[in-house]
Amino acid sequence: MAGIVDGGGFAGAMARPIASRGDSVTGINTADTRAAKPVKRRWHIRENLDLLLFCVPGIAVTVIFHYIPLYGVVIAFKKYSVRRGIFNSSWVGLANFERFFRSAHAGQIIWNTIVISAYSIITSFPAAMLLALTLNAFRHQKYRRVIQAVTYAPFFISTVVMCGMITLFLSPRVGVINTMIRSLGGTPVNFMGKAAYWRHIYVWTGVWQRMGWNSIIYFAALSGVSPDYHEAAIVDGATKMQRVLHIDIPFLIPVATILLILNFGEFFNVAFDKAFALQNDLNKSVSQIISTYVYQLGLIDNDASFSTAVGLFNSAVNAVLLLSVNALASKVSGNSLF
Repeated sequence: MAGIVDGGGFAGAMARPIASRGDSVTGINTADTRAAKPVKRRWHIRENLDLLLFCVPGIAVTVIFHYIPLYGVVIAFKKYSVRRGIFNSSWVGLANFERFFRSAHAGQIIWNTIVISAYSIITSFPAAMLLALTLNAFRHQKYRRVIQAVTYAPFFISTVVMCGMITLFLSPRVGVINTMIRSLGGTPVNFMGKAAYWRHIYVWTGVWQRMGWNSIIYFAALSGVSPDYHEAAIVDGATKMQRVLHIDIPFLIPVATILLILNFGEFFNVAFDKAFALQNDLNKSVSQIISTYVYQLGLIDNDASFSTAVGLFNSAVNAVLLLSVNALASKVSGNSLF
C-alpha cells in the first residue's frame, strides 16, 4: 500500500506517465480516443548497409540466371534462326506446341515422366522421414552417428560416378550382382538392357543416394520436440510406437507438407543427368523423358524452337501443380507455402 501512496511500485509507475500527459484523475486519455496518425516507415539504409550488401550476390545471381534469360522464351513461338536472331525470326504462334502434342512420342514421353516422378515421390519421400524417426528413437548415440554418416555419404557422390557404379555393378559380365547369380547356378541378367528393370533401378538407387541427406530437415524438426511430451507419455504408459505416432509424427506433418509441395513443384523436372547417363537404345522406351527429349531436340537435332516449346510446357505444368497442391494442402491441413 505504501508503494501506491507514495507513487512507487507498479501503480506509481503507471500513474506517472498518465499525469505527465495531462490526463484526468480517472486515468482516461482523451488523446487515445482520436484516430492515431499513420506512422511513416523509414528505410534505414545507411544503418543496415552491411546487411544489405549480403543480399547483393544472391540478387545478382537470381537476376542474371533467372530473369534475364526469360526473354528467350519467345523462341517457343517462333521459327528460330541463328542468322536472324531471336526477335527477327518468323512468328509461328502455337505451331511448335501443336507439333509436340501431335507427335507419336509425346504421349509416351509424358507418361514416362509422370511414372518416374510419382514413383520417386512415393518411395523417397517417406523413406527419409522413416529414417529420421528410426534414428531419433535410437538410444546409442555413437552408433546413431555412424549410421547417419553412412547414409549421408552417397549424396556426395557425383551423378556420373554414381551411374558408372550402377552400370558396373549390374554388368552382365563382371557385375557383382551377376557374379553372385552365376555362382548360384543362375543365368546372368542384362539389367540395364531390359526396360522392365530400368525404372526400379533409377528410383531405388536415388532413394539410397538421397535418403540420408533428405532426412536432415526431419532431424531438425524432431529436435524441437520437448522432452516433456515424451516423459508425460511414458508416465501414462505409452509405448515407443505410440509416442512416435502421437508425438513425433504430428510435429513432422507441417515440415512434410511443405516438402511435399516443393516436390510437386518439380514433378516434371526429373533429373536429366542421371536419366541420360543410364539411358541406352534397349531401355529408351521407358527412359526417354521430357528433359532428355529436350536435350535431344535442342542440341543434337538443333531444333531450338521445338525444344523450347517442350521445355516451356514442362515448366507450365510444374507451376500449375505447385499452385494446385499448395491450395489443396492449405485447405486440408492449413500448412502451405503462401
